[in-house]
Amino acid sequence: MYIFNTLTVLPKLPKNIEGLDKIANNLWWTWNTEYLELFKLIDKDLWNRIDKNPIKFMKLVSQEKLEIASNDKEFVAKYEKVKNDFNSYMDSKNTYYNKNYGKDKCIAYFSAEYGLDETMPIYSGGLGILSGDHLKSSSDLGIPLVAVGMLYKEGYFTQKIDGYGNQLTSYVKVDIDNMPIFEIKDENEEPIFIKVEIDNKEIYCKLYEVQVGRIRLILLDTDNDKNTEYRELTHRLYGGDKVTRIAQEIVLGIGGVRALKKLGYEPDVYHMNEGHSAFLILECIRNIMKEKQVSFNVAKEIVISKTAFTTHTAVPAGIDIFDIELIKRMFSQLPEEFGITEEEFLGFGMTKTDTYRKSFNMGYFALKFSGKRNGVSKLHGKVSRELFKEVWPNTSENEVPITHVTNGVHTCTWLAPGMKKLLNEYLKPFWQEELHKDSVWKEVYNIPNEVLSKTHREIKKKLIREIKKNIKNRYTRNYESYEEINETLESLKETDLIIGFARRFATYKRATMIFEDLERLTNLLNDETKPVKLVFAGKAHPADLQGQELIKRIQEIAKMPQFKGKILLLENYNMAISRYLISGVDVWLNTPRRPYEASGTSGQKAAVNAAVNFSVLDGWWEEGYNGKNGFTIGTQDTYSSNEEQDKADSDDIYDKLEYEIIPEFFERDENGISEKWINRMKETMATNSGKYSANRMLIDYLNDIYMPLSTYGEKYFNNLEKVLEFRKFKKIAKNVWDSIIITNLSESNVKISAGEKQKVVAEVNFGNVKKEHAKVEAYVVKIINGTEIVKVNSTELKEIAETENGRYVYEGEIEMNDGGNYAYTFRVVPKHEMLINEQDLDLAKWLIKE
Repeated sequence: MYIFNTLTVLPKLPKNIEGLDKIANNLWWTWNTEYLELFKLIDKDLWNRIDKNPIKFMKLVSQEKLEIASNDKEFVAKYEKVKNDFNSYMDSKNTYYNKNYGKDKCIAYFSAEYGLDETMPIYSGGLGILSGDHLKSSSDLGIPLVAVGMLYKEGYFTQKIDGYGNQLTSYVKVDIDNMPIFEIKDENEEPIFIKVEIDNKEIYCKLYEVQVGRIRLILLDTDNDKNTEYRELTHRLYGGDKVTRIAQEIVLGIGGVRALKKLGYEPDVYHMNEGHSAFLILECIRNIMKEKQVSFNVAKEIVISKTAFTTHTAVPAGIDIFDIELIKRMFSQLPEEFGITEEEFLGFGMTKTDTYRKSFNMGYFALKFSGKRNGVSKLHGKVSRELFKEVWPNTSENEVPITHVTNGVHTCTWLAPGMKKLLNEYLKPFWQEELHKDSVWKEVYNIPNEVLSKTHREIKKKLIREIKKNIKNRYTRNYESYEEINETLESLKETDLIIGFARRFATYKRATMIFEDLERLTNLLNDETKPVKLVFAGKAHPADLQGQELIKRIQEIAKMPQFKGKILLLENYNMAISRYLISGVDVWLNTPRRPYEASGTSGQKAAVNAAVNFSVLDGWWEEGYNGKNGFTIGTQDTYSSNEEQDKADSDDIYDKLEYEIIPEFFERDENGISEKWINRMKETMATNSGKYSANRMLIDYLNDIYMPLSTYGEKYFNNLEKVLEFRKFKKIAKNVWDSIIITNLSESNVKISAGEKQKVVAEVNFGNVKKEHAKVEAYVVKIINGTEIVKVNSTELKEIAETENGRYVYEGEIEMNDGGNYAYTFRVVPKHEMLINEQDLDLAKWLIKE
């Protein structure tokens, strides 16, 4: 047998286009698709053959093709423009962040997954896509952010659907050599590693990096020759058992902080995107204790002031929970190292009402050690306050210190190239720099209806080609006949009303709700004068058998004679298919069981492409819907059972389709254009694109979370004396707050007019509490239906007198702007300049009956 040595020969770029390589190594191209057009011009066949992967293309393109391109004046001119755009973007100091803040800060963003491009399958779904969009918009805005994640060598699973609708899963090893992922090396060109301790064993993590525009993403990988155990930790996203899961989270959290430190980063703010990275808290505390030579409790205060936590779940099942024995096993040395008891340590992941102490809740842990906490829509903020209220048992639910930042999408990643070209023509110059502003999108109303209609139909044709390709491949693999394939696909046209449903197949998303009444659905889908198609796509987690049954049900119905060619199921849903769907459908269907959809960004992506949303009023859509920019499903009512809610919601779907959506879509003039529908498309795009852009989301994070935390840290928590004083204040407050006594000096049963102010007076005996550390408030509630109590506001009162017996009189005015039954009381809450949230101490002394 002959032995051959291998070598790789890379094409040599001609000097006048040598910058192609540099741009290919930066994911800037994922949202600047003009750059990708250059590859198509060099070798269209190769470009399509290698799934439009720039890195792979640069390795496989022939030298001859490169030489031809370099001698083509038109190509070189296009290349020069792209190169100049890239360099200008990367070098610009005129960013939103610099213009509005300009402070030299560092924000560290941690996420278990990142959806950056379909050529990098290290994501599973919505959380990863959001993380990817977070990085891209941070880059666009010039935010000084560094990101941390994990390099999954097998990524998330590839889905195939057999002829019976069974989901078949396989894992394909990620080809790092053909991705813009690079080893991080030291000054001696040696790979950089960090160590973490897992189950009392040292595990080495190799560091890689990805450049996302201006943002650096650091990825950790345990699959390296230095390890004999736990190499599989970074094989699969969300794979393995609980031991694998906690080990992955140790790598992400603790290893991530060590990676940042090794690379010289000193973050001002740590942002945990979900609880997977919450163990970073432990490493941050350890570092501060060592560097500043302080106790655990002092280090804890400093870490809280630097940490933000975003929750994405609306149900307890969505939170990572580990068995107590597993926590004790993985962190056996930590309580002693921190100088605390094991019981105190385990209490980090429990609430005061936990009596059995069998599990460690990562959500509770992250909340307790964060200075800022948020849900991902207004409704989800409310749901989160209810879900996590036990962390603050003495605080009223609507004051639980969890706010919200509504999710958004990275506009140019999800905007179809054809639609982007149209916007470049009709929106103001440089609109992308201010795309978070609603005023920018008002220009959409000026696009001629026939132009928008034509643009959308061209995009729709691309979707139809993708649908046909996907289904033909699947049916051929499943040995379906040519006649069956042709019968399924022949009637699909760009003049049809195409309704899309694509997301993870989880039961609460109710993917099959539109099938509740098959007779009625048959009538809706079989009117030849008004052809309607339903397109489904999505994956179910390999362990989610109920989710997989939903896929089987869709396949079963799609095969029924009356639905053949009218209900279409696509396989292996990913970012590429998502882009075709959200830009090419006419209607985006969303049917979650309210209020379990935390945000739901797919509808935002559809809206920026002028696809009309048809959704339950859940997540972002409760904020986004204005009565004219889409359609709603159901009401905000509470039902006695899921079955009752499903029946009401499905009936509403059929009614809206039959009496509103289908008639409006097919009401066309002599040119085949539906004026009403096109105007609704414009309303959709104009009212949602700016408000639900990731740029707006990042600006909210800057204003409400990142910069306030950074300011607190800089102003107070960098000063050890102040931290020690604050720690003392908190300790004393918890011990003496109950010594406060409040006496009511106000009238009761008073009648006033709406908008009229009512004077209120109370007397306070502060007991052992320092007066300057207390805030006296009037707390106003509205009584609805005689039983439900809803907070209206709380008003700080002013001290007006001191009595002879050492008590203080406080006075103020309360105001109710609407009629109804109200009540008010008094309370005293902690007041300190270093309190990030008033309710953090979970202390309040109320007016009570003596």
